[in-house]
Amino acid sequence: MSFDREADLSELLSGEGLESLGKSLAGLLGEDYALVSSKGEWLLGRAGEGRKSISIRLELEPLGHLEASCDEARLRGAAGLVTALLKEARRYHMASELHLEAVHADYEALQEKHHSLLKSEEKYRKLAAELDLRVKEQVRTIETAQRQLYQAEKLASVGQLAAGVAHEINNPLGFVRSNLATAGSYLKDLKGLSGLEGASVSSYWKANGLDFVLEDFAQLLEESVTGVDRVARIVSNLKDFSSVDGSGKKSVDLCENLRSVGELVSGQAGGRIEFEYDLSPLPPFSCFPGHINQMLLNILMNAVQSIEGGGRIRIFSRFESGEILIGIADDGCGIPDEAISRVFDPFYTTRVVGSGTGLGLTVSRDIATAHGGSIGIESAPGRGTEVRIRFPAGGGK
Repeated sequence: MSFDREADLSELLSGEGLESLGKSLAGLLGEDYALVSSKGEWLLGRAGEGRKSISIRLELEPLGHLEASCDEARLRGAAGLVTALLKEARRYHMASELHLEAVHADYEALQEKHHSLLKSEEKYRKLAAELDLRVKEQVRTIETAQRQLYQAEKLASVGQLAAGVAHEINNPLGFVRSNLATAGSYLKDLKGLSGLEGASVSSYWKANGLDFVLEDFAQLLEESVTGVDRVARIVSNLKDFSSVDGSGKKSVDLCENLRSVGELVSGQAGGRIEFEYDLSPLPPFSCFPGHINQMLLNILMNAVQSIEGGGRIRIFSRFESGEILIGIADDGCGIPDEAISRVFDPFYTTRVVGSGTGLGLTVSRDIATAHGGSIGIESAPGRGTEVRIRFPAGGGK
């Protein structure tokens, strides 16, 4: 029903309301009556002739007529009853229409909001996807840069290590070469015996001091074997350090790693630093050996560089409270109080510019963390530094 169109009697009177009205009109007018709409539709009563008729109006608008075979007063009273009922029905229909229109308007508004929210959701979903993609790209960029920085730190450490290893290898090679040269001259003297007989042999023997040659020759061979063994040990330590036999996880004895890397670094010290090993037995540890060796090398190189002149580095291990503890302590210059909280920061270094990447301890901390461990430092100026690394028994993450 719309407010700007004519009302219809059949719309206002219907259902139980029309049936009740019919009973009331029959009681007032008798059975000989009829209620007819303006369209000629018979709503109540029955057709008849010679009846009196009265128009039914609502707000001056003709809706139909009521006719009956009765006196005019009763007919007017019945018409008044119908008009009153129509007014109530009209108000009810208006209220119902207003309610429906309000509900429809609210529904339309909700639909509009729903579509708006769907558009916003789609927009933010695309933005979230783009952001996620950018974050992943940024993470890949950071990881690539980090790997490059870590590789740079490893190369810097290995470069420093190479100088010491070269010195360590050159020393035994030098005296092995010298011994071999001397042994060659001894062989020439011994070849001089070839073809001699009797007194000539004795005379040649004494003249060339062959008693000393034979005695010294044995010492030359013994020293040369010792030198070669030393070179073989250095090569073995280098092999262990670089983990050339594989890059996966292995079960290792960390005491062997400590000793192997310690012996490599001792060559860098050039004999001015005493290396002390206080290694208690440890349970097997599952790890990436190359990474662990890199961590130990970084810490040991820092210890060597902190000592000016002579000094001592103590390498120790313990198994306590279900944890593996390994440590490196030096009697070097120590770390100032204002710097101790920043030693693990990337690119931070207390050394002069150009003497290090500032990533050694950062890499060491990350390696310890990646194996489920932790690393801590105690230091004071003039009192040296002690680095302690703790790992869970058995292996890391």
